[in-house]
Amino acid sequence: MAVPKRRLSISKKNRRRGNIFLKVPKLIKCDKCGKPVLPHTVCGYCGYYKGKEYVNVMAKLEKKEQKKRAKEIQEQEKEKPLSPEELSKK
Repeated sequence: MAVPKRRLSISKKNRRRGNIFLKVPKLIKCDKCGKPVLPHTVCGYCGYYKGKEYVNVMAKLEKKEQKKRAKEIQEQEKEKPLSPEELSKK
């Protein structure tokens, strides 16, 4: 009867067994935009599920743009060159 010379490490065992469960996710096309999406989930691109809008994607984009604009304005204010009067005050 064959007996292993050395004990198999846990990591070696788990690496071998991990490949058993690797599978490609099954994707479906979104009805509205045609992008691949996991089944039974809201489309992250257009926000629709089964023909109804559940997430307003445009509103989220607008919020991101507003934050970005506010950040840019703050950076511009910091970089303004100081006038001679303001320099003398500091």
